[in-house]
Amino acid sequence: MGLQRTNLTLVQSDPSDDGERLAPVAIIDIGSNSVRLVAYDGLTRAPTPLYNEKVLCGLGRTVLTTGRLNEDATRRALSALARFRVLCTTMRVSRLFVLATAAARDAENGPAFLAAAEAACGQKIELLSGRREAELSALGVISGFHAPDGVVGDLGGGSLELVDVRGFIVGQGVTMPLGGLALQDLSGGSLKKAAKLVREHLKKAAPQLETLKGRSFYAVGGTWRALARLHQAARGYPVHVMHGYSVEPTDELNFLEMVEQVDAAQLQDVESISEARRPLLAYGAVVLEEIIRAGRPREVAISASGVREGLLFEQLDRETRLIDPLIAAASELNALRARSPAHGEELLAWTDRFVETLDGPETADERRLRHAACLLSDIGWRAHPDYRGEQSINIITNAAFVGVDHPGRAYLALAVYFRHEGVAPEKASPMLRSLAGPRLFDRARLVGGLLRVAFPISAGMGGTLERMPLVVEDGKVVLRLPPAWEALAGDRLLNRVRGLGRILGLDGRIEIG
Repeated sequence: MGLQRTNLTLVQSDPSDDGERLAPVAIIDIGSNSVRLVAYDGLTRAPTPLYNEKVLCGLGRTVLTTGRLNEDATRRALSALARFRVLCTTMRVSRLFVLATAAARDAENGPAFLAAAEAACGQKIELLSGRREAELSALGVISGFHAPDGVVGDLGGGSLELVDVRGFIVGQGVTMPLGGLALQDLSGGSLKKAAKLVREHLKKAAPQLETLKGRSFYAVGGTWRALARLHQAARGYPVHVMHGYSVEPTDELNFLEMVEQVDAAQLQDVESISEARRPLLAYGAVVLEEIIRAGRPREVAISASGVREGLLFEQLDRETRLIDPLIAAASELNALRARSPAHGEELLAWTDRFVETLDGPETADERRLRHAACLLSDIGWRAHPDYRGEQSINIITNAAFVGVDHPGRAYLALAVYFRHEGVAPEKASPMLRSLAGPRLFDRARLVGGLLRVAFPISAGMGGTLERMPLVVEDGKVVLRLPPAWEALAGDRLLNRVRGLGRILGLDGRIEIG
């Protein structure tokens, strides 16, 4: 099915025009549990949400037993759509997509609701088939993870979609009526019966689950994100971003069993979960538990990217799709926050040259993380000098990045922190150090040391670094300064070169010429 879309009357433009790609775009998602509006800053590889609002209407609450959308739920949904229409006009949205999923698809009064919904939002609505929904969920994960390999599971209020992903390749998807509201409805409120229903329906997903062993399961959907939030609270986890949060299956099973056995009100940090979603937590836990037992994945990774992000990704040309979303997001922050964005860009080649002279390989993923750290190295400069390291950590650990897991996010935060605060390992947050792991922690110190040398020879400005190469040569870290810059070679700079050398177990020196 082709996407149907129309331009809002306030902004008329050609979709092929570069200017429109940088104008706000928005998606309204009419789901079985919630109706949500998300507006993004543009149609780019790493779009940033400008506005995000959801209304928990519960459209699919009784569809499977009554065959109809609840009247109160439809009224709330239509009211939300009218509100979202006004907000889109206020934000000067250039392109608006409106999607509807399982509840409107399965209800006998779904067509009448969709007609009223189109009148309320002023746009044509695309009613997604289960297969189409699975495809868009998979594209959302592809857009949000670096080289994903596993099975995507999108749990909504009315349905569950499972689909295999390998890099940019989307496999065959399957849809089942296993959403939280649907399970609550069909099971009559019995978790035991719900688990039996899940096992029966998952037999349809044998082709997907048989390929999951030893790979990643990408969990999409608000209920699973809520469970992940509670899991983080139970662990005292240091990073509160959901996207890229991963859990080992055995640990996850223990947590899911606990969720199923206790009253939701007793769960730690349950106040962060909306009251309307809390009754669905146990049903989401049942579904995830059965998937883990049947598929035996290597990890469960939480994805904040799903159908909406998949739809935007689908609009991009092939060249833009191939851009690394982490580098794209880091480049945007560099352009917005650095005192001289050209400096961050020049650091890429300058650090490339240094790393090429080191013994031991740098992996492709470590290289992309290093490049991101270079682009993020000066985003905290407007803070007071005493707090630039801390400010950088706060920005990076909480930024809306995609294409990076949580160990990689910890590495980025630590590398930029070391750039401001010095490379002594005891300065680092023990929790971030543990999250990064030994290898990435050492790489973060190395990059932090590189950045500390780069700043006093460039003052954070572009146009200088290429004339001042830093290399490892004859067992020493050597910085070469042109004669015109010889006055820079004071004790402060020499100490930083030597500090970088100590990380590698080498001496450091400055040469002129």
